[in-house]
Amino acid sequence: MATAGSQGAPRQARALALARRPKLWLFPSILCGLVAVLLSLLYMGGIINPTGNLHRLPIALVNGDQGPPPPGRAVNLGTELARAVVAGTPDDTVDWRQTDAAGVGDLLASGKVYGALLVPQGFTATVTKLATGGATERPTLTVLTNPGLGSLGSSMAAQIAQNAAHQASVAAGRQLLAAAPASGARGPDTGATARLLLADPIAVATEVGHPIGSHSGLGLSAFYYTLLAVLTGFIGGNIIHNGVDGALGYSDSEIGPWHTRRPTVPINRTQTLLLKMVMTAGIVLLTTSLVLLCTVGILGMDAPHQAMLWLFSYCASLAVGLGVQAINAAFGGIGQLVSMFVFIALALPSSGATVPLQAVPDFYRFLGVFEPMRQLSEGIRAIIFFDARGDAGLARGWTMIAVGAVLAVVFGFAMTRYYDRKGLHRWTPQPSD
Repeated sequence: MATAGSQGAPRQARALALARRPKLWLFPSILCGLVAVLLSLLYMGGIINPTGNLHRLPIALVNGDQGPPPPGRAVNLGTELARAVVAGTPDDTVDWRQTDAAGVGDLLASGKVYGALLVPQGFTATVTKLATGGATERPTLTVLTNPGLGSLGSSMAAQIAQNAAHQASVAAGRQLLAAAPASGARGPDTGATARLLLADPIAVATEVGHPIGSHSGLGLSAFYYTLLAVLTGFIGGNIIHNGVDGALGYSDSEIGPWHTRRPTVPINRTQTLLLKMVMTAGIVLLTTSLVLLCTVGILGMDAPHQAMLWLFSYCASLAVGLGVQAINAAFGGIGQLVSMFVFIALALPSSGATVPLQAVPDFYRFLGVFEPMRQLSEGIRAIIFFDARGDAGLARGWTMIAVGAVLAVVFGFAMTRYYDRKGLHRWTPQPSD
């Protein structure tokens, strides 16, 4: 016989009893497993073998040797060395961009090359003196790095240039040894030393071609600042989406043990999306300002164009937030997962910010054409490291922000207007009897 306190009370379900229902496990297991597989393949596939995937990494090559050719040769030794460097590197791995001393500075300052190899003036005369015994020091080739493009890309370019210079030195050494006379009147020790010098006649020195500040994370601060702009737009957009739905009574709000169900406010999908986008534009003002305050004001990150950095970051974060609202409006409950793949999962490995796009598989280079993080990282990198030059990626960044924002607004409102016209109104919570 039921007691008075228990009459009419529904029987509560038990967790372990529900856990024995296979259908309860099916959808979460498939979805979580699929996410794990896709994230593993996407993230590790982009960075697992950068040297094996290398494809036309841009490196500048400068031949400063203007001296006449040695007797019996058609061109000077600097020209021969430059040709040997290009010929000794497979065309599909390095894009050697031959230029002059003025051109290499512009290429480095605009982020067009990851490094440079410089043949000095008087290279032919110095090498000739080695062959005739008139010099005891080797001529020096200079490798310039570009740390503003990231430590990995810059180090890869430096290693390639150093290896190319060493191979050219060994090849030149064989020619010099073949032409050099055997050790003679100067003594066996002097002759052996000279021949050892001729065997590897060219030294290589590495210098920073385009310096960056000490508070730049070895060239990675631009990437992490981009990540902050994307994450504040992505997470903030989802917070606004859930908060508005809860405040308008279209979803329940739970914080710990506290549960709230607000009265439903009659509003169609289009007006709801408009409200969320307006709030996104307002709240991103706050988050962008706080990011700049924390990174530059408190942590001291190097940022020479702070006003431009704030404006670009605001527009970038806003474009991401508008995209999140549009995707959530179109796809409903699964929209947050879809937007996570669009703005995070697919964007990170195709950004080219940590591993150069020239060192990732073709699939990621394809994604990099339109995935937002690549466009945003190039714009922020141009502002922080390359004097806010448009040709360093800033112009492309602004263009893609505008394209992304317009697409988000058009797609979002097209879908909500379609749902409203079809009478596909949102589910209105009703109290249980």
